[in-house]
Amino acid sequence: MALHPLPMIRLKFSLPLFFLLLRLLLLAPVRAYTTVTDATLKGLPRPGTDFDIKTGPLLAPILIPRVPGTPNSTAVLNHFVNFFKANLPEWQLTFQNSTSTTPANGGKEVPFVNLIATRDPPWAQSGEVGRLTLVAHYDSKLYPTGFIGATDSAAPCAMLMHIARSVDEALTKKWSAMEAEGVDEFDGLEEHTGLQIIFLDGEEAFISWTATDSLYGARSLAAEWEHTHHSALSTYRTPLSSISLFVLLDLLGEKNPTVPSYFRTTHWAYRHLSALEARLRSLSLFLSSPNHPSKRQRTGDSDQVKPSGEEPLFLKDGEKASKGGFFGGMILDDHVPFLTRGVEVLHLIPSPFPRVWHEMDDDGEHLDIDTVEDWAMLVMAFVAEWMELEGFMNTPATLG
Repeated sequence: MALHPLPMIRLKFSLPLFFLLLRLLLLAPVRAYTTVTDATLKGLPRPGTDFDIKTGPLLAPILIPRVPGTPNSTAVLNHFVNFFKANLPEWQLTFQNSTSTTPANGGKEVPFVNLIATRDPPWAQSGEVGRLTLVAHYDSKLYPTGFIGATDSAAPCAMLMHIARSVDEALTKKWSAMEAEGVDEFDGLEEHTGLQIIFLDGEEAFISWTATDSLYGARSLAAEWEHTHHSALSTYRTPLSSISLFVLLDLLGEKNPTVPSYFRTTHWAYRHLSALEARLRSLSLFLSSPNHPSKRQRTGDSDQVKPSGEEPLFLKDGEKASKGGFFGGMILDDHVPFLTRGVEVLHLIPSPFPRVWHEMDDDGEHLDIDTVEDWAMLVMAFVAEWMELEGFMNTPATLG
């Protein structure tokens, strides 16, 4: 990703078309959003040793150089595929392939492979599902040679794998219950909500960031989906319009990150995520918190503990007014080809960038694993709320 002002997009509408679009917006259903209980938050599955940088079955296989078109890139892609096939057989896996020349390959075509994992309600028809879409890129930079990119973005990829596995059973329970009750009893929006995870290839520039040397996989996928049409009477015209919210995770895994709210139109979603962070912290469920029980300082009386310091926040703009300044156009990342086509984006990327950004020490040893786990738990909680999984996730009572 790069820091750069996003060019202004000017749209021209005829007056009748403007009023038609306005009418459609006013008639569009407003999505309900039901918060999960504290019991559900306490029961969110932990990754255990899955994020161990040496032996963790989710993260460790990604912590290798994985430049597009290389055997390591294929190995990491196979790691994702094997994970879903072994653990999540209900998810549909599709590949989106493209090739492109790059400034580093002397005119040779380089292959780029995006992996899309989708779980939709079993009764849903193509073109009738709006999806929460979680995204991270899995490639790493060509230079410096041997660059791993642990925050950029091996750790986010592992987070998405853990989240998919953690909510899968609850999705099955919910949709089975809905079928038993009769799908028609639900509100028409909830019955057609799916979950999608995209592992994008070719985010990084091969030489230096330009409009053509960057975002290879994202540009190809967004363009293809824009021109892939569902049947004429479908609720969602294209796979692109089926994306209800595009949540992009990038540069996550360094200690004490701060992630602003970048876009006014998705500030409401940011605020929901911020509220979940506050609740997880208040329940002492954030391992990276200086006030987590494992990090508290003992007083002279062994039965008492005192807080280690003020509670930091990953999401610092939770109380920001919707009329405040938003600076999403300053960061170019995989969301841009989707954003420019009208997709709503929630960008989870720290500002400032991690100290290790594009440095050789962006490796496993410089990850803060407590922070990695906290991000996974936070985004998982957001997924549980979006997918209306309250009552279907395990809680301490059901786990006991």
